[in-house]
Amino acid sequence: MLNYQKQLENYISSTDSGARLALHSCCGPCSSDGLEYLSGHFDVTGFFYNPKIRPLQEYKLRLEQQQKLCGIMGIELVECDYDPETFLQYVRGTENEPEGAERCSLCFELRLENTARLAAESGFGLITTTLTVSPHKNAVIINEIGEKVAKKYGLEWLPCDFKKRGGYQRSVQLSRRYDLYRQNYCGCVFSMRKDNENGQR
Repeated sequence: MLNYQKQLENYISSTDSGARLALHSCCGPCSSDGLEYLSGHFDVTGFFYNPKIRPLQEYKLRLEQQQKLCGIMGIELVECDYDPETFLQYVRGTENEPEGAERCSLCFELRLENTARLAAESGFGLITTTLTVSPHKNAVIINEIGEKVAKKYGLEWLPCDFKKRGGYQRSVQLSRRYDLYRQNYCGCVFSMRKDNENGQR
């Protein structure tokens, strides 16, 4: 399997410190490790584009936690549009697929593509995401999608797999330190439905 963490370290060692990086952030807790690590090497701006999150109250809570974390770390945060209907249209036909299947890949693609477009419009040259910190998400698929959308918008993709460097465990530690709300479902209506079926929510 590709060693994205090694690729990230190689990129950092060969790049001038302070390059502008657009970081797609999925939520405060999951982005905590990535923000801590990357801000030591890049001029990071967070992009919060997560139209899948339902209900609206949950979206606002996750955005609030992201804002709180970025405030603590001194990171600029761009709040992108909240358009859940766009997500539903984008994944239409995959509603009954299991977690981790095509619907999730489409969700990654939608979020990364829109972040890449906004980043390119704002003059960034480098982009990546915090999504790979999750032990439930496939870093190979995320990086492949990221490379594709970055190229489409004339950006360079920063390869990553934050969980490979203990990122998930570090994100739990930082969430406790900063008293961040940690959600118990990915955010979309389909995962919420699954948790309801399992009696978890």
